[in-house]
Formats: sequence, C-alpha cells, structure tokens
Amino acid sequence: MSLDAEAIGRGCGGTLELADQLCGRELDRFRAAVQGGGAVTVSCTLQSPLFDEVASELGAEDRVAYAKIRETAGWSIQGHEAGPKMAALLAASAEPVPNAATVAIESQGVALIYGRDEAAIEVGRRLAEHLDVTVLLSRPGTVEPPMRNDFPIVQGTVAGATGRLGAFALRIDDYALPAPSSRSQLIFGPSRNGANSTCDIVIDVTGGTPLFPAHEVRLGYLRADPRDPAAIERMIAEASHLVGTFDKTRFVDFHAELCAHSRSRITGCTRCLEVCPTGAISPAGDTVAIDPYICAGCGNCASVCPTGAAAYALPPADALMRRLRTLMVAYQAAGGHDAVILFHDGDHGEPLIDALARHGDGLPARVLPVRVNEITQLGPEAFAALFAYGAAGVRILGRDRPKHDLDSLRRAVVLGDTLARGLGYGSGISEPVVSLIETDDPDVLGATLAAQPSGQAAGAPSRFMPVGGKREVLRFAFNEMHAAAPEPVARIPLAAGAPFGGLEFRTEDCTLCLACVGACPTHALSDSTDRPFLAFEESLCVQCGLCANTCPESVITLKPGVDFEAWAAPRRVVKEEEPFACVACAKPFGTRSTIERVVEKLRDRHWMFRGEAGEARVQALMMCEDCRVEVAVNQGFDPHAGPERARPRTTEDYLRERAARGEAI
Repeated sequence: MSLDAEAIGRGCGGTLELADQLCGRELDRFRAAVQGGGAVTVSCTLQSPLFDEVASELGAEDRVAYAKIRETAGWSIQGHEAGPKMAALLAASAEPVPNAATVAIESQGVALIYGRDEAAIEVGRRLAEHLDVTVLLSRPGTVEPPMRNDFPIVQGTVAGATGRLGAFALRIDDYALPAPSSRSQLIFGPSRNGANSTCDIVIDVTGGTPLFPAHEVRLGYLRADPRDPAAIERMIAEASHLVGTFDKTRFVDFHAELCAHSRSRITGCTRCLEVCPTGAISPAGDTVAIDPYICAGCGNCASVCPTGAAAYALPPADALMRRLRTLMVAYQAAGGHDAVILFHDGDHGEPLIDALARHGDGLPARVLPVRVNEITQLGPEAFAALFAYGAAGVRILGRDRPKHDLDSLRRAVVLGDTLARGLGYGSGISEPVVSLIETDDPDVLGATLAAQPSGQAAGAPSRFMPVGGKREVLRFAFNEMHAAAPEPVARIPLAAGAPFGGLEFRTEDCTLCLACVGACPTHALSDSTDRPFLAFEESLCVQCGLCANTCPESVITLKPGVDFEAWAAPRRVVKEEEPFACVACAKPFGTRSTIERVVEKLRDRHWMFRGEAGEARVQALMMCEDCRVEVAVNQGFDPHAGPERARPRTTEDYLRERAARGEAI
C-alpha cells in the first residue's frame, strides 16, 4: 500500500512518521502516544482488540479512534493517488462523536412459542431449560400429546399483537385448553375469543404472516420458517440469551414543542407517521409520541421531519456535519479535488467495500466513504452541506433488498439532487449528482462508481461550522450551498409536499384575525402587540398547511420551493392596518377595516340596529370590550326584544282553514 506522506501531512496538519509493525514489536510507540494524553487515531482496524486492550490498561479507551485506510483507500488500483483521501479519512475519524442516550429493557424470560404442530413443541422443549415457555398452537391438526407436561400447550390464534421485548401483549381468539385424557392426539376443550396474554418474548414458527410490521427489527420477536432447520437453530440460540436487563439506544431525540402535527384538532404535518416502518410513532394530541422501546433506529422520521422535532441522535445532526466538514477540509488541504462522498451503513456497506478492496479494484481515489448508522437517517441538510464544502457528488449505498422502506430516502435524494442541479452543481452532466446505488454485489458497486461522472464543485468552498439543532444546521447549509454555488439562482420550485416553501396571501380579503399566527408551530407567521400586523419568515415555514386550513377567509396558499433570497432576508410584512380606536375611551382594538365592515353589514339591515335604539347599538360595536359591556348593562340591551316571529304553521292549521271554508277533508 502506497503512502503519500506529504499529502497526509498537509491534510492532517503535521509530520507523518512511519512504523513497520506498530501492532507488534513497535507496540511501545502506540503505548507512548496514548500516554501522551492526547487523542490517538489508529489507521487500521485489524488489531483493534490489541490496541483497545492497551488503551484500557492506560485508562484511555475514550481517546482512541480508528480509520480503515487499507480497505477504503490503499487497496485500490488508484491507491497511489489516494494520499488526500487517506488524510481526509484519518482527520474525520478523529472527530469526536457524542454517545447516544439509552433506555433500559428488562426481560424475565417469559416466552410464548407460536406454531401449528410438533415443530413448535420441539422448540419449546429445547428452550424450556432457559425460558419460561408456553406453546400456543394455531388451528392444530393431529398433534401427539407429550408424555410429560413440562410446559403449557394451549390452542389459539393471535388476533392482535403489540409491544416489544419485555412487554408484549397478545389478543388470542379460539383459545382452549387440552384435555388431560388426550390419548393419541391432543383434544382441546371449548374455545373462546378475546383471551389476553402477556410475555417477554414471542417466538413465531407458524411460517405465516408476521405479527408485526418490520418484524426483523422488533426486539423480542423472533421468527423462523419451521421448514428451515438452520433458521430454527439460530433462533433458538438467540432466544436463549434474551433474559436480563438490556440497554437499548434511544435513536431519536424528540422535541414536542417543535412538532407541527396538529393544532386545534386540525391535522398538519404527518410525514413521520407515514414513514415509520415499525409503528413506533403515534398521534398524541397536537404532537406525536415516539416509543423508544419500539423504534428500530432507521431514522426515516428524522430525515423527513422539517422542524427538527425528531432529530437523529446517532450521531446528532451537527456532529455528523462537523465530521463531514473535517473530511472535506482535510481532503482539499491535502490536494484532493472533485470528491464524491459515499454514504454507507456498517452491516451491508462496509462488508461490500471490504470485498471490493480485497478481491476487486477497490474504491476510486476521489470516492470518500462515510459510515452512518442507517442510510435512511440522511436528510437534505447533509447533501447541501457537502456541496457547500466543495463535494462534486453524493452517492448512497443501499441494499438490493432493503430491510427498511427507502421511499423517504429516495424523496430526500430527489430533493437534494434538484437543489444541487438547480444551483449549477450538475452542470455539464445528465446524470444525478445525488444518487442511490442499490446493490449487494461489490463488482457492481465498483463499476457504478467508476462510470458515474461527478458534477461541478464549488469554486470557493464554504467552511461554515454547523452549530445548533437540525433546523438551524439546515438553514446554514442551504444558505452556504447557495453562496458557494457555481450558478446561483434566487429560487428553486419544488413539488407539492416538499418540506420547504413560502405562502401566498390574498391580502385584500385578509381581516388580520391572526388565526394563522396561533396555528403556526414554527413561528414563521408572527404578529405585533402594538398594532394589527402580520409578518412571515420563509426560512421557518415547513409547509405543514396548518395556517391555510385554519384561515377562516381561506386567503393562504402553500407555495413549495426554496427562495434563497427570502431565507437570507428578515421577516417581511404581509399586511398591516391602522387599529380602530374605541369611540368611548380611544383605546385601540381590532382593525379599522374589520369594524367598518361589521358596521356596514348590520346598520339598518338587522332589527337590532334600526332606528334610534339601533344606532346606539351600532355605537356599541365601535367600542372596546370594556366599554361595550358597560353600555350594554346601562342601556339594558335585550337581545330577545325583537319583533314577534310568525307562528309556525302545522297540518292542523291547514285542516282547520279548509273546514272553515266548507271544503271536504
């Protein structure tokens, strides 16, 4: 493997010292580096257990990071050109990443084995010494009774299931107990519907439809085809260890105050509800609730959340952005250009890249791999920041048969590509500059990366430092991408449903009731305590539609798109009016146009506002709430003092009139 010492030194900001066997006879050099008290980055993972052991002895586990420059850079037909790439990978690996919070899950080992025949009973027999087992047989045929009842065997069909490891709740129909006198086959007694069962673990060997959506990532729910002995053995081994207390990562930080789901029983944003594969998200009044015990960490909710209410925590958005910034700065400082970022996960992407390096041509020298927990966590802020930092393209490596639904990721990819191409980053090429590669074949990955051209990079890359929550990071990234764009434009229109955009107002029909201000969850719409006033800040609008659905005059229309000039500008005044002064005390209240419109509609048109008495009531309409109450009490306004209404006519009235006229009935 070639090492460009000069390039790596420029990118990492120091002098490169070479070692021959740092993990062997020169291990003391590593020990001395750790004892120095600073952060240490090891550029190989082969002997990471050894280095971890040494670091643990010295109490420095949290100061050692690793970078795989062999598999990702050096082992390539372009390895001799990979000096800037190695520098970038080393620098990015040293970027600290905060630990995500965890939640505790406790399992007592109470297991329900759900099957159809003797296969389920055999699984129960194998697990009985490890777990507290009950076997539930759905519509069993001829099943020979066991010689000893070491665990309960019952009949029933699961009609509904909720929960997770340590807290499953099942609703069971056709529930029945076996007769103890069963001879050659199990005979079950009378059955009933609506039985309930709770357990810690559910083991499904029915071979039928899974009990849960995205069942592969439901903790505590194990499923195997009863016709696959190898799968059964793996499931038994896994189930036997699901007893005790476990720490589960809290993948999503949720901030309810930012949620735009609903206001005043009017539904607004439902993006996270639509993309959650496990059903971990549910409506909870004006906001939503995310169950951290069921959440599988796909990150779909965080990627589509426009307000930052749902923010991915592994790592947080600003930490990932700082890592990308360090990667690009080091790459360019080492002399690299036209970088293409390849996002991948650890379970699928990393083995694919390793296989391409060991048995193929390896990654191209300008392709910089970035490992994330889940590719579905990626949102438009990451793509925008990379183009602002000088990237020429973004690729995302996914499975040919993904374990999570990729629809939300595909929409984010299209959105990122639309914005990048609209600003000139894709000039000169017809292919997307942000794209998704779905393959399980390392050779296909290598050929695709080699064949796809990159777009045009920023002439003067940004160096902005991302700080704050997801929405703040996104605003910075979009503004910086526009500032560094090869061909900047003022506005890029987007398709309906996009999470960015402005609002169009029919101001002539707006009464400044300000219902939209009260409904806006992001404070994109605002008012003033001093005068009738409506202002709008487009960079805060998430196109949830609550304002348009709340407006009683229906004067608001959504306008999806990104207006970069509006994002950089202060709030704009949508409508402003003179307040109406109370005719009694001169206190300002309401708007002049509203009061005058009400007076015009009622004066001399309604019995309460006709004549001399009616004029007094008209004057009351032009008073503030305090003076209006005082006048109403003093003058004795009686809302029921109107002219008598005509008595309703009934069938008896018509019959009586006909009889009086002598007509036959």
